[in-house]
Amino acid sequence: NKSQIKDVKNSIVNEKTKMLFIAPETLTKEENIEFFKNVNLSFIAVDEAHCISEWGHDFRPEYRRIRTMIEQINKDIPIIALTATATEKVRSDIVKNLNLKNLNYFISSFNRFNLFYEVRPKFSKEQAINSIVKIIKSMPNTSGIVYVQSRKSTEDIAEVLQVNGIKASAYHAGLDSKTRTKIQDDFLMEEIDVICATIAFGMGIDKPDVRFVIHYDIPKSIENYYQETGRAGRDGLESKCIAFYSHKDILKLEKFLRDKPVAERELSTQLMDEIIAYTETGSCRRKFLLHYFGEEFEAEDCNEMCDNCANPKEKLQVQDEIQLMLQIVDALKEKNMIKSLVDFVTGRNSKEMKDFRYVSHELFGKGKDKDEQFWHSIIRQSILNNFLFKDVELYGIIKLTKKGRDFIKKPYPVEIPMNHDYDSDDDQQTVVNIGGHSGSALDEVLFNMLKELRHDEAKSQNVKPWVIFSDPALQDMSTFYPVSIEDMLNISGVSKGKAERYGQPFINLIKKYIEENEIERPTDYLVRQVANKSKTKVGIIKHVDRKIPLEDIATNVHLDFDELLDEMYAIVSSGTKLDIDYYISERIEESIREDIYDYFLEAESDSLDDAFEEFMEDDEISEVDIELMRIKFISDMAN
Repeated sequence: NKSQIKDVKNSIVNEKTKMLFIAPETLTKEENIEFFKNVNLSFIAVDEAHCISEWGHDFRPEYRRIRTMIEQINKDIPIIALTATATEKVRSDIVKNLNLKNLNYFISSFNRFNLFYEVRPKFSKEQAINSIVKIIKSMPNTSGIVYVQSRKSTEDIAEVLQVNGIKASAYHAGLDSKTRTKIQDDFLMEEIDVICATIAFGMGIDKPDVRFVIHYDIPKSIENYYQETGRAGRDGLESKCIAFYSHKDILKLEKFLRDKPVAERELSTQLMDEIIAYTETGSCRRKFLLHYFGEEFEAEDCNEMCDNCANPKEKLQVQDEIQLMLQIVDALKEKNMIKSLVDFVTGRNSKEMKDFRYVSHELFGKGKDKDEQFWHSIIRQSILNNFLFKDVELYGIIKLTKKGRDFIKKPYPVEIPMNHDYDSDDDQQTVVNIGGHSGSALDEVLFNMLKELRHDEAKSQNVKPWVIFSDPALQDMSTFYPVSIEDMLNISGVSKGKAERYGQPFINLIKKYIEENEIERPTDYLVRQVANKSKTKVGIIKHVDRKIPLEDIATNVHLDFDELLDEMYAIVSSGTKLDIDYYISERIEESIREDIYDYFLEAESDSLDDAFEEFMEDDEISEVDIELMRIKFISDMAN
């Protein structure tokens, strides 16, 4: 208030205040600028200086006015700009905007040698939360942070952690200041072990012994990820940084960007592409992060402190493929982004390829024997190995380096690990253990046996395999060895009805497998679910029965629309029928409904990613249409 501001100004004038913290927004006010003109300021520090740059992950326009205000107050005052997450482009912007002359650069290494980096697939909300519980219970009496994008999810996850005996609390901007302060204090004083938070939490929190940072949702940029994981292990002891990745999360971020101005959308898309590349890379994650910030690093020095180095993927000999890609970049005059290059090399007849007459080029489609995933990996690895570089000022145009041009003329053998494909069985089965604390590992032999049994059961009952049990459900069975119908109810996506209808053959197989292999069941890791979660599901079922619009249902059960669709998918996957014909008949044209339904009839799985890819060029079909039709299809098939 005005009285407090007056007291602060008096303290400054009387030279009692030696250091003043002020937001750029406050400094822009004319009366404050006039006040500081008459104060003997000796030094200005600009913290979080990456906010100056539009290329930074947290751009704030007011930061770009700091130099103008300094010019009015005292243009000769010394300035220091500080940031922990600035790429070379962002550093350049900071220097230019603050008009720093005769400056000294101090750049410390970005390498946090004691942090273990890992990415795990997220198949469903329930599966990911179960995994988080197991990770945390495997590290008892340690502090950690779980980062989540939505406020509702922070509360959901904190609630599940609490019923599993973990001292946890939700933290987000929707809480009042007093509550947020108490939660922070409780965390620092170890009254709470785990904070489930949006990005509102962490700024200014300097707790040295945070042992894990888990990202339930992938952040919007590498900078965000690096800053948030950087809150782990500040005491130098080994700590874990585990991120869960789902392509559906990326689709949500893309949906959020659609209403942004074009320039902001383009920039955000580039930042998002980099975090996607990080999650999918098969190379050393530490090398990827450091390369992004302009620091050279050899994967051999990682010391198996990331999942890819601890559990390396098979390497492929790709000399010819890299040479082909470099030749294409050169032949197309270094004017294309990654997506266009992948379309070109795979011979995809897109509108862009036709408009630029690329389809008649002699190199067009030369790599069509490999899929898009492969060529994305080739380009990313070429950037990591300095054959190519991404020109961020030209919206991600890919260009050749001198090393790349030399390679075209005189190629030599190159081996690279391929990127992760989290829809494949191989990546679904990957479990990395470090220090023996990653929880129970998936039993791959049993998993494959259960898949075979599911195939046979599906054939005999004339249904799709995933109608019986999803892959995440089989993974849980292969980890926790359920031997009764009651045990089955702890498995991801398995209701009592589904357990009773399909469960017994699977229970019999698991019992036999346990006896033959003398396996001890990990009963300590069964995850308890929140009791009132069933109230939400019951509420959804009742509302659907009354044919209430889904938007109104979402409001009534306190979910956003995407979360409602997730809950509805979980309901029908567990064998409960939901008749949403009343809603989709109003929203989706009959011909489109038939096309999507026919697709799922023929599809090998109910993967949304596969379905989105199938219909990606049809402008009349939205992602929500596909999700709704999947819910209808599973409801029909399971009943």
